[in-house]
Amino acid sequence: METSTQTLLFAAELVEENGTYTLVVEDVRRGSVQTTPVPKAMVDKLPTFLSALSAKLNPAPSRRRW
Repeated sequence: METSTQTLLFAAELVEENGTYTLVVEDVRRGSVQTTPVPKAMVDKLPTFLSALSAKLNPAPSRRRW
């Protein structure tokens, strides 16, 4: 039986403080952290962006027409 091991490479958080949003990304391997402000309009669209990314990386099998 083969087992797989998961290794965390990056960790991301979207933090809200007093109406201001900040994306915090930690590079776990290098031990570094980067932050960047994010406009509320982008925060509101995040679910759409994630769905689009997921669809691009895991496209549904094409359907054959009869």
